[in-house]
Amino acid sequence: MQPTAKQRAAMNIICDTFNPGDGLTLPSASALGAVDTVFELLGRNPREAEKKQLATLLNLWDSRLAGLLTGSGPRRFSTLTQEQREQALLRLADSRIEAVRVLFQALKQASLLSYNITPGPAGVNPLWKEIGYPAPAGPLHTAPAPALSPLRFGETTELHCDVVVVGSGAGGGVAAAVLAEAGLDVVVLERGNYYDDRDFGLGELGGLKHLYAPGPPGSTEGQITLVAGTCLGGGTVVNWSTSLPTPQDVRAEWAALGAAQFAEAEFDEALEVVRRRLGVTEQRSVLSARDGVLERGAQALGWEVDTLPRNVTDACDAGVECGRCGYGCRLGAKQSVTKTWLADAADRGARLVVDADVRRISVRGGRAQGVSAVTSDGVAIEVRARAVVVAAGAIQTPALLRRSGLRNDNIGRHLRLHPAAAVFGVFEEEIRPWEGGLQTRICRRHSDLDGDGYGVIYETGPIHPGLATGFMSWRGAANHRATMLDFARSNAIGIITRDRDSGTVSVDRGGEPIVNYRLSDYDAAHLHTGFEGAASILEAAGAQRIFSGHQAGVSYEPGRRGSHADFAAACRAAGYGPGQCSLGALHIMGSARMGGSPDTSATNPDGATWEAANIVVADASCFPTASGVNPMVSIEAIAYMNAKRLAAQLV
Repeated sequence: MQPTAKQRAAMNIICDTFNPGDGLTLPSASALGAVDTVFELLGRNPREAEKKQLATLLNLWDSRLAGLLTGSGPRRFSTLTQEQREQALLRLADSRIEAVRVLFQALKQASLLSYNITPGPAGVNPLWKEIGYPAPAGPLHTAPAPALSPLRFGETTELHCDVVVVGSGAGGGVAAAVLAEAGLDVVVLERGNYYDDRDFGLGELGGLKHLYAPGPPGSTEGQITLVAGTCLGGGTVVNWSTSLPTPQDVRAEWAALGAAQFAEAEFDEALEVVRRRLGVTEQRSVLSARDGVLERGAQALGWEVDTLPRNVTDACDAGVECGRCGYGCRLGAKQSVTKTWLADAADRGARLVVDADVRRISVRGGRAQGVSAVTSDGVAIEVRARAVVVAAGAIQTPALLRRSGLRNDNIGRHLRLHPAAAVFGVFEEEIRPWEGGLQTRICRRHSDLDGDGYGVIYETGPIHPGLATGFMSWRGAANHRATMLDFARSNAIGIITRDRDSGTVSVDRGGEPIVNYRLSDYDAAHLHTGFEGAASILEAAGAQRIFSGHQAGVSYEPGRRGSHADFAAACRAAGYGPGQCSLGALHIMGSARMGGSPDTSATNPDGATWEAANIVVADASCFPTASGVNPMVSIEAIAYMNAKRLAAQLV
């Protein structure tokens, strides 16, 4: 995004209001160069309508009319004092109008994230020095050469194969390996690029630019921020290594919706094959200081805590390096599909193509003929195939099916997001929450709150200064600065909700996905129980101050100010609607679900679309409902099963 001088000036003053610096060691956002980061990240959004809306907002921001709208009177924002500007932003944050609150949240997130991840002119953000957070380590010089040699096309190209696989993540990587092993000619198309061990170590900014999807950044209601990987290997390159099988009660629920094999030996075998290929183990789940808080707090309450299985090798240090792994593993220890299934596929002759954004499946007479893709430079790629496997993720998969003319009403429906939130605790001792094994413990105390298998689980994860802002409130610059200066002594208990109720994915005029998702009262009640539970864990573990991500600024200090009951009541009063509480979605599922009827599902028990039997979906879109646990192993098992069934038809 190339802003005008007027737009840049507006963004400067907005970011400087959120992060004015302290006049001593911490610079303002504009002095740090964070505004360039804002425009760089926002410019990656493929939805032109949203970029135009931002441009319009910035053009109006410093007008007298905008002053009236922010409650500052007919005065330009630039004429206000810092205190007056902060009050103007907080009036937006606390507005009764949902759209106004959502606007504030978008500005807050862009401003705080960019400030915390920008290295600055000196290459090391002064905030990092203040909290003891290390600068990006850079690539390891001892890292081996990349193992794969994907193709990249600079001129119009036509390829022919048996099966073209759209997407190379947990689903696409597995499907490609299974199909290639069956002797089929396979082409894999990935819209991102290929990064391996020697490309990692670039910190949060580098990781977000290269490894994560550019948009849409959230649901249209502003309810929840969406996070997904986009590179060769997809989310398996950046996920937190948690390797849980699909729970038995979830499998039974899925089978009851029309795909009987989820409750049968076929899916048992798929789960076991995936477990073996990924090297899943509990032997490398060393307790970190971060997970130590979860374990001691939960056990003090009498709640059971389990060790999490992980897909890592002996090379994993489960320490400093492991904490960086959400932005790529420099040690090559995490067994992503790039290291496993895609390597298997390539060894069996599969062609891997990067920088190939698939825009349409060609369907004639109820059969797919191939796909059309385009590179980031606008070069056309056509692939002719006997079958198409779609594994582009639960946002892009239904969008592609819709762009391709498929009309089943369930395509894009039944979207589940595992709404995630966090409660933070500040401790006397140093935690360094960005270090330690990615995820090594889980507490399932509230995983079944009503006897129907729906509830919340508690996990931690490596929290870096940028990532953390997505789950924090902002009640003024000084308050936020104090929170960040306590960051090394802070820990977050993550709350992951198994959502019963769903959202949708549709497409705009340009064919880009639009996510509509509003947390239901039922799921919000479960999430609230999670806030109460996470606070209980932190208090039992000895936290001196506990706070939530509610924009109202809910907090208490055990034994000194407020109580757990006060905190719970304040969280409930603050609400869980758009703009009221910071929520993220790291597990995106269900938007092309499998089932027994076209009236209730988008794909049949083979994962094939009802309208074209040779289009098979093989990613988290297939989930009939939410998995309730970290979904990577479930995705890979479904892809293995669906690809096996497709191979039996084609060979």
